[in-house]
Amino acid sequence: MAAGSQQLAVALLSILTGVLSFPLGQETKHTATCGYESCHATKPNMLNVHLVPHTHDDVGWLKTVDQYYYGDRNDIQHAGVQYILDSVVDQLLKNPDRRFIYVETAFFYRWWKQQSSSMQQTVKQLVNEGRLEFVNGGWCMSDEATTHYSAVIDQMTMGLRFLNETFGPCGRPRVAWHIDPFGHAREHASMFAQMGYDGFFFGRLDYQDRARRMIDKEQELLWRASDSLTPPMADLFTGILPNGYNPPQGFCWDQSCDDPPIRDDPDLEDYNVDDVVNRFLNIASAQAAVYKTNHIIMTMGSDFQYENANLWYKNLDKLIHYVNAQQANGIKVNVLYSTPSCYLQELHRANLTWSLKTDDFFPYADDAHDFWTGYFTSRPALKRYERISNSNLQTCNQLEVLGGPVSKIGPFGEGDSQTMKKAMAVAQHHDAVSGTEKQHVANDYARRLANGWQHCQVLVSNSLAALSGSSAQRIYCDNLNISVCPLTESSKKFSVNVYNPLARPVTWPVRLPVSGTAYTVSDAKGEAVDCQVVPVSRATQEVRRNRGFAVNELVFQVQAPPLGYSTYSVSLVKDGLPPTSTKHRAPTVIQNKFLRVTFNPDTGLLSSLSNLETKQSIKLTQNFYWYNASDGNNSQSDQPSGAYIFRPNSSTPFIISQTAKTETIQNSVVQEVRQWFAPWVSQVVRLYADSRVLELEWTVGPLPIDDSLGKEVITRLDTSIKTSEIFYTDSNGREVLQRKKDFRPTWHLRQSEPIAGNYYPINSRAFIKDDVDQLTVVTDRSQGGGSIHNGSLEIMLHRRLLYDDVRGVGEPLNESSNIFPEGLVVRGRLLLSLDRPPTAADAHRPLAQEMVLQPLLTFTDGNLNPNTQLEFSGLQAALPPAVHLLTLTQWDKDSVLLRLEHQFQSWESKVNSQPVTVNLQKLFSTLEVLGVSELNLSANQWKDEMIRFDWKLQTGKKPLLKTFEDPSVWEVTLRPMEIRTFLLRVSLR
Repeated sequence: MAAGSQQLAVALLSILTGVLSFPLGQETKHTATCGYESCHATKPNMLNVHLVPHTHDDVGWLKTVDQYYYGDRNDIQHAGVQYILDSVVDQLLKNPDRRFIYVETAFFYRWWKQQSSSMQQTVKQLVNEGRLEFVNGGWCMSDEATTHYSAVIDQMTMGLRFLNETFGPCGRPRVAWHIDPFGHAREHASMFAQMGYDGFFFGRLDYQDRARRMIDKEQELLWRASDSLTPPMADLFTGILPNGYNPPQGFCWDQSCDDPPIRDDPDLEDYNVDDVVNRFLNIASAQAAVYKTNHIIMTMGSDFQYENANLWYKNLDKLIHYVNAQQANGIKVNVLYSTPSCYLQELHRANLTWSLKTDDFFPYADDAHDFWTGYFTSRPALKRYERISNSNLQTCNQLEVLGGPVSKIGPFGEGDSQTMKKAMAVAQHHDAVSGTEKQHVANDYARRLANGWQHCQVLVSNSLAALSGSSAQRIYCDNLNISVCPLTESSKKFSVNVYNPLARPVTWPVRLPVSGTAYTVSDAKGEAVDCQVVPVSRATQEVRRNRGFAVNELVFQVQAPPLGYSTYSVSLVKDGLPPTSTKHRAPTVIQNKFLRVTFNPDTGLLSSLSNLETKQSIKLTQNFYWYNASDGNNSQSDQPSGAYIFRPNSSTPFIISQTAKTETIQNSVVQEVRQWFAPWVSQVVRLYADSRVLELEWTVGPLPIDDSLGKEVITRLDTSIKTSEIFYTDSNGREVLQRKKDFRPTWHLRQSEPIAGNYYPINSRAFIKDDVDQLTVVTDRSQGGGSIHNGSLEIMLHRRLLYDDVRGVGEPLNESSNIFPEGLVVRGRLLLSLDRPPTAADAHRPLAQEMVLQPLLTFTDGNLNPNTQLEFSGLQAALPPAVHLLTLTQWDKDSVLLRLEHQFQSWESKVNSQPVTVNLQKLFSTLEVLGVSELNLSANQWKDEMIRFDWKLQTGKKPLLKTFEDPSVWEVTLRPMEIRTFLLRVSLR
């Protein structure tokens, strides 16, 4: 427990009346024996087989989340979650020994709302007695490769809050359960540890890794998931399930299976009890041989099973009865109904020592040529939309708090953040943002996000009206990336409100589609801002089709205060100067006071990058290539490339063009070189006047397939940096992990796919470095990438494939839409930063947060009322550079949830990898903080009540949990990579 929290709790009781009942939810009667106390007894001198009845219910995959809930479209897949829950509850009541676990709160919440109060009471009793147990408990089971940590924390918090408020402590899951995600991220394990889970079970890992672990009996281990947090803060006991998440062969008794039932009447035909018992004993003993204790677990269930739970339970009852009857004949096997937490408790009681793991479980391969590294990039447009939606949601959450109650019901009507929260939570599912769903399901995820944003727009408009004192209509332009915004295209005078969701001031380039040739821009103080008009590029005209008609873009830099906004007014100048002209050749150089970028005049490609402040320079060339996707007709393996799997049929990619046609624009605000490689690939290399980063804005698509070849398009940066086959990627947007070509830290790798087997997920950044130079690439969405050659970094941008990869989705990843019937066009940005390695994080940490939480622009036509407040900050002062404000969201009427995060690793920065103290009472400008109490990361337990199992390591002493004192109740100290979660009782000043 955290030192001093007892005194803290006492000190708060007086101020926090009404908040303290929170995480615990309903007071359960003392008769409740849920959790570890409700486990069936085991037998110490026998092999105990824990049968875990479960269903794996994807929150969308082959059908949409609603179709799965109702059991609609059974022509696609027979699955109806409402019937599963109906049937399971009915069957649990028939025998108190039976157990069931449920995972996906998104479905359970839908079902619960539709139950009568008497049924709700019945279910509460099952939960209180530990017969129905929740595991994992997030809104969904999130993907681990393509999710950003902030969205994962949000969706876990949402699901766990529902369970807490509905069932109290008996609804709190003790175990994290990621049985299906395709590889496992270290940051996820760190988050689960900080959420208070005692252990973590998953189903999939690399086939070579599993083979080694079976031999060494290391399928259960302790995962140390942070190199910065003091152990055991991010230590998580991790178990690898024996059979993915399926029952052992021959023992599936669901209506969807065809294994024989137990036929136990000796007078009837086909009596098979002896055969079943013998097969079961053989499977159990084989499994026990590769695990460490006299306890083993069997997952009795699979995708959308238990719709007719009677079939399962009738046969499981018999299995338990007939196997245990053999104990009288000296067979030392004991079978019982169990749950993952009951199994975990037995492993903990065994009091053994466990091996330590400090890396992660990427990439995942289930055979020599089957690497699941394609989904790191699959559906790049959805991946970007999910990331923008997260930014919009955080802005919406913040403005709901800062604007007060009027933000929900105000001049623009009723707004809410809940619709967007649910849409974002569903989008974290391992078949959503991962890109591994059917097309109509991907469309549904996007539609949900769009609908959530509509609800949030009303809230944001209401809040900004309250803060600015102006209820003039606000316009949102969600297509600025393709120069579409009807208001700015047609208006002669308008204002731009720039809201900054970061807790530090931000400078940001704005590009607005306009029809005029000259404008004036003034800031909130009425001072002129340097602005320039440039022609819209041909690539942008092609990608926007007929959605907008502006011929020019107005470009200027804006600044916005922390957690606040600034307002800029824009006026057309009659008979103004013409826009900046374009030169039809590559310049040899573009530069500002920080960076110098050179081009090869013969090819039009980049040739070098220099940081003028640090006086360092590297050779840098960049181009676009495509891998020819395997179609499966191959002597080594018939595995094609698909939504999940990346399998190029050659290790050498095709270059799209050796040279780029170029045109150049240079003015006082921006210098850009527009490169054209092919009708389906173009790029702008862009340097803004005050920027320390080089922007590469790529546009790729429609990928041509008239040659019947699937294509996986990459961009590759080749440099003079001496990387020794090592590069670095982030884990879910947080800690950075070292990657080495053809190498895995925990086993001797036999590499069979030289490209796909060296791809890793990049969520927000990747970098290459040597002793003197570090080139960091910050991405705007999750992508796959690798460093195949020394000094090089490649990132996959887009994929279009013609075959299904036989992992269940049942359709090729071949995206098109109404606007792009000939194939999807995708546009995105990479930001390049060149630094000295010891100070590189000081640049890339804030840069990546800026990419994730972007300023929100809203527009108002005409003149603003003279009384409008043109500038506002929700903070009294900017937070220190090491501190990121991760969450600010309304919890209930009088309280808000706040998360503060130290965004540096302990080794990253001389300046910023130090503890930082923040005063919570001096944080907000408009909120009076009346009370504070600290929670665990998922906000479902008081921090000082979060007690987890401790585990012994094979090597080294048990770490003592270091407890640090905060200077006072209001002053909280953050150490590297620490996230602290607070419930604040507040009133508007």
